[in-house]
Amino acid sequence: MKVLLIHDEALARSILRNYCERIPTIEILGECENGFDAVKMIDEKKPDLIFLDVQMPKLNGFEVLELIQHTTTKVIFTTAFDEYAVKAFDADALDYLLKPFLFDRFEQALEKCMAASIPNERNLNTQAYNYPDERQRIVIKDGEHINIIPLQELIYIEAYDDYVKLYTNDGRYVKKQTMTHYEKTLPDNSFVRIHRSAIIAIDRIHKIENAEKGRYQVLLTNGVRLPISRNALPDLKSRLGW
Repeated sequence: MKVLLIHDEALARSILRNYCERIPTIEILGECENGFDAVKMIDEKKPDLIFLDVQMPKLNGFEVLELIQHTTTKVIFTTAFDEYAVKAFDADALDYLLKPFLFDRFEQALEKCMAASIPNERNLNTQAYNYPDERQRIVIKDGEHINIIPLQELIYIEAYDDYVKLYTNDGRYVKKQTMTHYEKTLPDNSFVRIHRSAIIAIDRIHKIENAEKGRYQVLLTNGVRLPISRNALPDLKSRLGW
């Protein structure tokens, strides 16, 4: 079994390496100490299994899973934080090793992996995981580049088939995700859905304008006008104190 060790602490990687080397069937493909390198190495080396930390520099573990393309890679989380266990199993993790863990517990996790005969295919991009940092930024992979968009720079989101378009002052980004995901995970005191195809940042509203046939539209600070659906109008009025 080919594995990658992904953790920001050298000591944690050393322990994992030692445990792996005690099992003849494991081949260590490499190690990473941050999320950016992890995404790149997973896509390049296509490991069977990754031991993945949750809180790391640049990208956290859940963001790594969202961005990787090699979706048959199995995942065992290794972390000192127990509060992310439910999210980890929601993300199809095989196990959740809470540090410090002994070799016997490590072996148990591997046995689960060996027993998983069906590839662990994930479709994380369509799930509404509220992982750490989700309420502060959006991470987008564009070829070899990874863009991190702080939420304060986001103007609006537009539905685009199975994708969404995210607009900032710096440009437009496309991400495989659903509008429902962002409606659930974006802070509701800062963003509001005004139509089935649009979510806007409340502080980017310049004015509300009358449109034809008694309908309304919103004019954003970047000059874009978007229609407001009749169903969304009461909520928008409430948010604006209108």
